Amino acid sequence: MEYLPAAAAPAQGHILCCECGVPIPPNPANMCVGCLRAQVDITEGIPKQGTVHFCKQCERYLQPPGTWIQCALESRELLALCLKKIKASLSKVRLIDAGFIWTEPHSKRIKLKLTVQKEVINGAVLQQVFVVEYVVQSQMCEDCHRIEAKDFWKAVVQVRQKTVHKKTFYYLEQLILKHRLHQNTLRIKEIHDGLDFYYSSKQHAQKMVDFLQSTVPSRSKSSQRLISHDIHSNVYNYKSTFSVEIVPICKDNVVCLSPKLAQSLGNMSQICVCIRVTSTIHLIDPRTLQIAEIDGNTYWRHPFNSLFHPKQLEEFIIMDINRVHEKKKGAGAGARSNKHTLAEAWVRKTSELDTDHQYFCCTHLGHILNPGDLVLGFDLANCNLNDEFANKMNPQHIPDVVLIKKSYDRSRRQRRRNWKLKELERDREASDTDDERQYQDFLEDLEEDETIRKNVNIYRNADIPVESDTDDDGAPRISLAEMLEDLHISQDATGGEGAEMLT
Repeated sequence: MEYLPAAAAPAQGHILCCECGVPIPPNPANMCVGCLRAQVDITEGIPKQGTVHFCKQCERYLQPPGTWIQCALESRELLALCLKKIKASLSKVRLIDAGFIWTEPHSKRIKLKLTVQKEVINGAVLQQVFVVEYVVQSQMCEDCHRIEAKDFWKAVVQVRQKTVHKKTFYYLEQLILKHRLHQNTLRIKEIHDGLDFYYSSKQHAQKMVDFLQSTVPSRSKSSQRLISHDIHSNVYNYKSTFSVEIVPICKDNVVCLSPKLAQSLGNMSQICVCIRVTSTIHLIDPRTLQIAEIDGNTYWRHPFNSLFHPKQLEEFIIMDINRVHEKKKGAGAGARSNKHTLAEAWVRKTSELDTDHQYFCCTHLGHILNPGDLVLGFDLANCNLNDEFANKMNPQHIPDVVLIKKSYDRSRRQRRRNWKLKELERDREASDTDDERQYQDFLEDLEEDETIRKNVNIYRNADIPVESDTDDDGAPRISLAEMLEDLHISQDATGGEGAEMLT
């Protein structure tokens, strides 16, 4: 007679699963994990697929019902946005962990790995891991719709400057880029004497006006036009227009102040040179090095104009120069510049080298000028001054020549310029050679004036090799330490083009 071995008895402290009979530690359900999962699915009712909307133009994701937010790939913000779409379904379970699963950058898929827990039969707690896949669908946001339409706007800021040179606008453009004030604009349109900034809301336009008034001397006024009116809800729809006028004075302009204004600035000479335009107009007296700053309010109370256009600059050669180390201060004189050196110079026009005609003048450029140097300036002795204040001045107080800046070889400066600036995207008018010349003048001003340079983001141009110092003609240059590395990032719906997912 044969005896079959008896079934293995469960180990001490274990029980048999009520479904499959496998020995298990005791639990409230009296089932093993495999049978318990077969009986109960705690992820039931939680969607395993979803959709997120992405705007290709501004690279933002839609957070229902109508908010668009900026999210980097595999960021906390994107994870929170995806979880909110299934938040109602997750209310019946306890979320333990959530993270991203890597997907191909061009697949337009976002996968989440979720770990949840739930109390099931007789108080037993079951934990389960599952994957939720989101499809990234393209949808243009309302702001980008308005930008593409190019005719939808509720407010416009019209910036004007009644001058032939655009130096102040080039400087203003760099300030706007640095402070990112152009992000909310629907459209930027360039016209012959200024720029128009279009906005979808009056608040954004007012912010731009406040920025302009704090960065350049200007004045503004506003108006609005009624577009529509809902009599039932008493809602008015207006289009607002802000007009900002910048003072018509640029760097390197020679100006003639009114006698009252010159006296209030410390008995300055009426003939001054504008050395810089920031939030104020910076003037210097080439005879005494006395400096003064005029804000927008003071200018509009005592307006003055430029005596010459930049095209009237003439080239002179320094025949002899003597630096004046001590100059007696007049009564009530204001502060003097420490960055300039007063000098007396004999100059001759390069167009009159075959003659013996020389001019005597005082200049504030004694620190950079030497005999034989070329310098640009204005000839007041042989010109017809058509200015309200200059015509009333004593002719003995009007200098024969006002020197503005030292002249260097422009083609060489352009060739070795290993830096660049960014520009605003705008609707341009047909540009001409004069615009290019004015832009080159602005770039040279940046090289020569460190104070203006601090307010501008300058980027290194790797395409231009750095020349050796042996070919240096003494022209001002910008050091590599002042340059930023230009960063180019192109993104598609799932982030960096061809780049790995963020970790």
